[in-house]
Amino acid sequence: MITGEKVQLRPVSLDDYKRTYHWRNDEETARLEAGTGFFHLSNVPLEEIEEDYEKSIIKLDKREAGEFSIYILEEIPEYIGGIGYRELNMIARRCTVGIGIGHKEYWGKGYGTDAMKVLIRFLYRTMNLERIQLDTWSGNTRAIHSYEKCGFEVEGRLRNHSYIDGKYYDTIIMGLLREDFQCE
Repeated sequence: MITGEKVQLRPVSLDDYKRTYHWRNDEETARLEAGTGFFHLSNVPLEEIEEDYEKSIIKLDKREAGEFSIYILEEIPEYIGGIGYRELNMIARRCTVGIGIGHKEYWGKGYGTDAMKVLIRFLYRTMNLERIQLDTWSGNTRAIHSYEKCGFEVEGRLRNHSYIDGKYYDTIIMGLLREDFQCE
């Protein structure tokens, strides 16, 4: 387990994965997390989520990707979302990260920012990476602000790349170099 100021990152359990059922079937939560992928990542039956756990978590090759559950650091820890890395390239020492806080009660309170900082520290210290990147859609302003608080900078914009709720949005590409990360 990896601990920050507000959260702890833990291995993903089947129970955690099953709890995403409610978040993935909540339109607002699913849209913010999935963006253009909303149509195939939402309205998912519980059986499909359980099947996906085997493929996406149990059989995950840690040399290519990693997933963690986010728990709040309280007297009674509570699962509030997930975070992970993918597209790991150990030659170039880089990866892509992603996060989702599904529990709406914890939105806008710094839990996602803390979880991202914890993951970044882990990736730089433990895996000796040089670069971390991510992408999101331009309408997800709360996420963009959180990423900027972690030190990510906008490096690119793919115009009209995401189509969400009948409207086109840009995809925002953000990056963070090891030397620019201030919270080590």
